[in-house]
Amino acid sequence: MIPHERSLVKKLENAPFALIGVNSDSREAYDAEVEEMGVTWRSFMEKSTSGPIPTKWNISGWPTIYIIDVNGVIRFKNLRDEAMEEAVMELLSEAKAQAKTDS
Repeated sequence: MIPHERSLVKKLENAPFALIGVNSDSREAYDAEVEEMGVTWRSFMEKSTSGPIPTKWNISGWPTIYIIDVNGVIRFKNLRDEAMEEAVMELLSEAKAQAKTDS
C-alpha cells in the first residue's frame, strides 16, 4: 500500500488533496517505516481502535481507508491502490467542477 500512497501524494502535491494516517504501531516501528518506506504525509498515533480518532470515525480495524469529498462526506471506504486513485481523481474532478459553478 505505502508505495502507491507515496506516489499518489507526489502526483497530487499541487492539488487540493491530503492523505492523513492514523497509526497504531509503536513510535519506534512507525519511525522505522517512515524512514524505510518514505512516508511523507502526516500521521497521528493511536494505541488501539478504542482511541479518540478511531472511535469518532468508527474504525474497528487497521487499515481502514476513508476517501472524503470536498464537502466532508465519506464517499468511499477501504479502496486501495488503483481503485483508491480513481476515486480520488473522480472527487478532485467533482471539486473542480463545483468550484467553477460556485464562481
